[in-house]
Amino acid sequence: MARLAPATEKEGMSFLEHLDELRSRLFRSAVAYVVLLGLSWRFSDRVLKFLMVPFERHIGSRGDLVFLTPTEPFFVYMKASAILALFVAMPYLLWQMWAFVSPGLHPHERRLVVPFLLFGTGFFVAGAAFAYYVALPLCIAWLLSLGSEFRAAITLQAAFGFESRIVLAMGLVFELPIIIFFLARIGLVTPQFLWRHLRHAIVLIAILAAVITPSGDMLTMCVFAGPMVLLYLLGVLVAQFFGKPRRAP
Repeated sequence: MARLAPATEKEGMSFLEHLDELRSRLFRSAVAYVVLLGLSWRFSDRVLKFLMVPFERHIGSRGDLVFLTPTEPFFVYMKASAILALFVAMPYLLWQMWAFVSPGLHPHERRLVVPFLLFGTGFFVAGAAFAYYVALPLCIAWLLSLGSEFRAAITLQAAFGFESRIVLAMGLVFELPIIIFFLARIGLVTPQFLWRHLRHAIVLIAILAAVITPSGDMLTMCVFAGPMVLLYLLGVLVAQFFGKPRRAP
């Protein structure tokens, strides 16, 4: 395992040494996540109950949440623990990411570690909150209304999979301004480049929304794609104010 070294030493690392450093960061992240996963099991019932609220609220007396196999609740509780562990571990995972890329940054850019951790974690939580309080109620209400003539019998696994995929996907989508910030800081993208390729970005966003949408219906895709377009535009502003300044000719 590569030892922690000052940034000045890391700048002269070879390709294999960088790979070893990456392996070290990934290993530490995995260990921290597994530890938090074990601790999160105690709260898995609360997490699952919280996540099932949108389904229970819209099903009402017209259906039930059921499980079909004896092991289904166990695996769903494990997945609930995994989601909680991911949210708790997010600041540490972002710190490990920052520690790996920071040697390639200038000294004054390395001081942005605190804003990076705060905004990175905050955007992830904000995306998950948007999914839970806005996207999920809209999608679930509309999808269940299509089968209003029938009684619903939705499995616990299906309901949890639908909700968790939307929550996690939206949390990752909300990291788009942070990604653009880094790309702009190292000079890979400029606000002019991002604005010029807005139409291409919208097409890619539509495709991505179709891929990550669990149900594949148009409403859910729009609920995903709309915030993604706004976040892309926010990224243009981020690149404008925080991007790498152009050198004078």
